[in-house]
Amino acid sequence: MSHAHAHPESPTAQHAGHSEHAAHAAHAAHAAADLPTLLDLDAEVLGAYLPAATAWVAEHVDGVGTVVDLGAGTGVGARALAERFGEATVVALERAPAMLERLEAIRGVLAGRLEVVDVDLDAPWPAMAPADLVWAASSLHEVTDPARVLAQARDLLRPGGVVVVVEMDSLPRFLPDDVGSGLEVRCHAALAAAGWNAVPDWAPVLTGAGLEVVARRQFPVRVGPGAARAEEYARVTLRHQRRALDGRLEAADLAALDHVLADHSPGAVLAGKRVTVHGSRVAWLARRP
Repeated sequence: MSHAHAHPESPTAQHAGHSEHAAHAAHAAHAAADLPTLLDLDAEVLGAYLPAATAWVAEHVDGVGTVVDLGAGTGVGARALAERFGEATVVALERAPAMLERLEAIRGVLAGRLEVVDVDLDAPWPAMAPADLVWAASSLHEVTDPARVLAQARDLLRPGGVVVVVEMDSLPRFLPDDVGSGLEVRCHAALAAAGWNAVPDWAPVLTGAGLEVVARRQFPVRVGPGAARAEEYARVTLRHQRRALDGRLEAADLAALDHVLADHSPGAVLAGKRVTVHGSRVAWLARRP
């Protein structure tokens, strides 16, 4: 099963198998430095899908008192889950120090309803109370053995509880089609060839873990123009992609992308008053019998 994907959450996974090459190692180092900023921006700008996604989850599970967020990242999902399930405690599992700092920073906002657990999802988890909902947004593809993680999630659930797996199913789009005569389409094709767009179908893995898949849904997102931090998100994401496109894209297209990134004029295609961000998430929902 491929775990390469389109997400900023795992820049090194996007070039799995090529770590021996200095260029890929350099990209991985830059990408790791980008990670907290990319996560924050992606959550703030494209987190607009979360109200619809959590409302959809609420249609499938009742009496949610405990939510476990696997790989909680910066905590935007934990906050959305806490808002949707107003009586629930959210247990955030995370191991990255930068993300743990962000999670700790929002404890007060959630008025004692957030518990943060420093744990490697690939290692045995500490004892926890039975959960009504396990949420895994853009994290399951990061683990070494997803089947084992999902089996642990199943064991953690009460009967009738649900697991929700969420993935980014397309790269975010920022450029109009007339920029470079379809420049972004060619960029995305090159990145897809590098494995950035390979989204696993989690349904068989969920079933294999003893869960019953009951629903799958896509959540398209369109934000802007004029959305807060949309320009910053576009520029950080395109710079991140630009490093990976060296040697994968024609020189003329690389030069065109460089021109887009260098233009900071009021009329720039990435100017906050102009840029529209398009994205999409796909979610699987499975129940413990």
